[in-house]
Amino acid sequence: MATEIERRFLVRDTGFLTGNTGEKIVQGYVAKEAGAMTTRVRIRGERAYLTLKGPSLDITRDEFEYPIPLADARQMLARYCGSRIIEKTRHIVEHAGQFFEVDVFHGRHAGLIVAELELAHPGQKVERPAWLGPEITRDKRYGNFALASGDTTILSILSPTYIHPFRHSASSRADSDPDITRVQ
Repeated sequence: MATEIERRFLVRDTGFLTGNTGEKIVQGYVAKEAGAMTTRVRIRGERAYLTLKGPSLDITRDEFEYPIPLADARQMLARYCGSRIIEKTRHIVEHAGQFFEVDVFHGRHAGLIVAELELAHPGQKVERPAWLGPEITRDKRYGNFALASGDTTILSILSPTYIHPFRHSASSRADSDPDITRVQ
């Protein structure tokens, strides 16, 4: 069993992403009940994973992740995730020996950019680059499950400082995405 320890931040400036192509991610959520594990299906590039995450305890939680066949992931996204799907491009950005995962969201969350930093332990010091905005680690509204579940108000609560429309397409690509085959 692995334990995920991470901190999350909004991104105030995207200039540091110039020239960084990132990797496309499509992920969906099969099920979640209050206090229960989250079941996530993720396609990252040409790889796919099934992930189970326990409830958050401050900034830590249990995480179990398993590689699965790409065709299985596509089928699970299409049959079992419904509209609980998010699309993003992940950029790995190094700063002061730390590796931030910077997620640029697409579709209904276009304009949202979140930086995550995995930590070795909860008290680990974080060297904050100038492009980081406010911390959102404990704000459940910014969790991927909350975003996938249809909370479209997230962009309406953001200050214009943290909305980056020039980096994204305003329309969702889920209906034309080859990684998602809709089942009627």
